Amino acid sequence: MTTERTGYGLAALKVGDEVTFSKTVGETDVYLFAGITGDFYEMHVNEQAMESSRFGTRIAHGALVVGFMSTTAGMMIARSGEHAVSLGYDRVRFTAPVLIGDTITVTYRISALKPEKSRALADVSVTNQRDETVAVATHVIKFL
Repeated sequence: MTTERTGYGLAALKVGDEVTFSKTVGETDVYLFAGITGDFYEMHVNEQAMESSRFGTRIAHGALVVGFMSTTAGMMIARSGEHAVSLGYDRVRFTAPVLIGDTITVTYRISALKPEKSRALADVSVTNQRDETVAVATHVIKFL
């Protein structure tokens, strides 16, 4: 849903407002993330070890997928025209693996506004190119 901004900050948002971000997750993404975080678990970086796993190949880090969720949060905050911070992601679930080469789409939808606390809640879902849900979460934004 696209709406025109009618206010500033929290007032600029409406329940149902949404933004999306799509990206093909490449090997470089996974290796750079592993290097930055130090998470070199074989599930992410050892193709030979993963060939005999139930996935049959390496998978992206779940935290990398949450990073893509953060991209959409920033897009929504930018739409508001005000500074805000993330208070966190609740009920994060990884429902299917993200394989190297998958194209994911993150959908970030405002689900509730709490003006008395200067907060907004958003439902976040991540799907792959096969329209399979691979991750979900609830995000809490605090407007400054």
